[in-house]
Amino acid sequence: MQIFSKIIVASSLFLVASLQTETLYAQNKSVKMTNPLLQKSTLQYQAPTFNLIKDEHFKPAFEYGLKIHDQEIEKIANNPAKPTFQNTVLALETSGVDLGRATGIFYNLSGSNTNPTLQAIDEEYAPIFSAHNDKIYLNSKLYNRFKALNIAALKGEDKKLTQYYLQQFELAGANLSAADKDKMKKINEELASLSTSFNNKLLIARKNGAVLFDNVNDLAGLSADEIAAAKAKATEAGQDGKYLIGLLNTTQQPLLQSLTNRATREKIFKASWNRAEKNDDGDTREVLERMARLRLQKANLMGKKSFAEWKLQDQMAQSPAPAMDLLAKIAGPAVVKAKVEAKEIQDLIDSQNGGFKLEPWDWNFYSEQVRKAKYDLDESQIKPYFEIATVLEKGVFFAAQQMYGITFKERNDLPVYHPDVKVYEVYDNDGKSIAIYYLDFYTRDNKNGGAWMSNFVNQSHYLKQKPVIVNVYNFSKPAGGNPSLISFDDVTTLFHEFGHTLHGLFANQQYVTLSGTSVPRDYVEFPSQINEHAALDPLVLKNYAIHYQTKQAIPQELIEKIKKADTFNKGYVVTELLAAATLDMAWHSVEKESDFKPTLVFEKEALQKYGLLVNEVPTRYHTPYFAHIWGGGYSAGYYAYTWSKTLDYNAFDWMQANGGMTRANCERFRKYILSVGNSVDLNKAFKDFIGHDMQIEPYLRNAGLLVK
Repeated sequence: MQIFSKIIVASSLFLVASLQTETLYAQNKSVKMTNPLLQKSTLQYQAPTFNLIKDEHFKPAFEYGLKIHDQEIEKIANNPAKPTFQNTVLALETSGVDLGRATGIFYNLSGSNTNPTLQAIDEEYAPIFSAHNDKIYLNSKLYNRFKALNIAALKGEDKKLTQYYLQQFELAGANLSAADKDKMKKINEELASLSTSFNNKLLIARKNGAVLFDNVNDLAGLSADEIAAAKAKATEAGQDGKYLIGLLNTTQQPLLQSLTNRATREKIFKASWNRAEKNDDGDTREVLERMARLRLQKANLMGKKSFAEWKLQDQMAQSPAPAMDLLAKIAGPAVVKAKVEAKEIQDLIDSQNGGFKLEPWDWNFYSEQVRKAKYDLDESQIKPYFEIATVLEKGVFFAAQQMYGITFKERNDLPVYHPDVKVYEVYDNDGKSIAIYYLDFYTRDNKNGGAWMSNFVNQSHYLKQKPVIVNVYNFSKPAGGNPSLISFDDVTTLFHEFGHTLHGLFANQQYVTLSGTSVPRDYVEFPSQINEHAALDPLVLKNYAIHYQTKQAIPQELIEKIKKADTFNKGYVVTELLAAATLDMAWHSVEKESDFKPTLVFEKEALQKYGLLVNEVPTRYHTPYFAHIWGGGYSAGYYAYTWSKTLDYNAFDWMQANGGMTRANCERFRKYILSVGNSVDLNKAFKDFIGHDMQIEPYLRNAGLLVK
């Protein structure tokens, strides 16, 4: 009887367990079948089904994706078979497909078209995803399988991929003790939460920092279209009859160069500078100060003196010293030139009996006048030649066709995540379709500041995937159907971001992890910066610089003025950039927690120490809104723009010496740089392209910083 009872109980437990398993399987199957994020898109190249994706799909997709990925990782780690490339490296590389699809779409949307629901999900899952990542890279059994592989027997991308993963395990702390791994996990979770919190606070700060004006006279100097846009923005914010000027993420704001009212300029500048330090829900200082301390703790756990020392191990620079050395060698000449430029502006103010000392909010307004005086070039003269759609299609696309033979066809049949978004199909020089390209031009209150490129789908021969790419910008949307006219700086931004797109379009790798733009931070900007030069290529410029009213091409006289003015104001531009890069490195080079100070004090002392505290030239990003390093992936990496620009000037010099941006030279650039992703030694690839290592002199000369 007792035995029988046990059998009954056991049978009942088995039945319950079986029912639970079946129920769980049914639930999972239901989630998989009904959630568009968990299904491979049937649209061309797996383009996202934005018409089907809703906010409520993300959490179930994340939960399902995490669960499946956990199972896949456990299966690899506990595989009793001898480790091989196929059952270990390739198995890890191809795991987490559902999770990757869902998070890829989510993070693109949370950056470009967010809302309170997505923000809440972001905050909730940031620590969960951090913990999930740690479960992989702090997994001793998985790490030991990688260590057991005979790397010498591997070749090509198989070898490179294995080396990459091994380095990621070691950077994450796979060699740590169990106790230290637990500490690392807690640090990573908190950092992930803080980073999301920073971004959300900064979005609030940016929105709240918008400046409201009652009187249109305060906006004297702006064009009728700019005033109309400010009025429309105020109406949208419930302030009908007033004028609202929104903030971009940089310190200086584009409209400052046009506003004639000095009080208005000061008000906008200070709104920008103080946006995230108001002791309100948009104040980021407490968050970033905690992040800085946690990052140092993380580095110390890894046996490194500073976060920068830990972070730069897999970069081109490899350690902070070469990065800081490059910044310092450029900073000296840049500050000298900026002071010369400041004197020119002060002389102009004095000649006009201004009666005041040059301040940051005056710089762009008066430097524009200096440029007009020195080069007879007025921004208002050239803006009518830069209508945004024309610049894109007859400039950016035309240049890509001339340089690489690729062409574009607009697609109106693919769903988009916002009505402003455009879609194009891209064809290679042999006429074969190679990618889908999304483009999101205009600023919105629910969009992160700046401009960027990212992938919805990454290229991979192994997975038979072609790239699906998006470029996101923050240009002002014109009101009332007026043309969208942009500055030449904005034109350069268009070409720059499309340079990233070219890097993604020409990806030619087996594996996603090594594909396209998946390269070190201090290399990734190099291809995009090279593409900036196409904006001034004579053939290209004549093709897209067309007056929006007269339809006449820009006259040669104006072209010559633009070229002569190319190095104008470079002291200012380079100094503000280097100040930001140095500030980033200062925060992340601290070796003792006691050396951290309150945000504003730390920033001032750091800039002073490195000779970059120049009152008239504020840092491009003030610490409280330096999204790149607190909310993005550029912590201890903002120097990358300068490192990459040095590579760019070296490569551009080579092109100029060999006939310019010809089809042959650009195809060579595609072969050695754009198409290799991270599948080869990038220092060698660069040297193979131009014949020598990176040198600093081309930067100083091209930027007009050489002492004469």
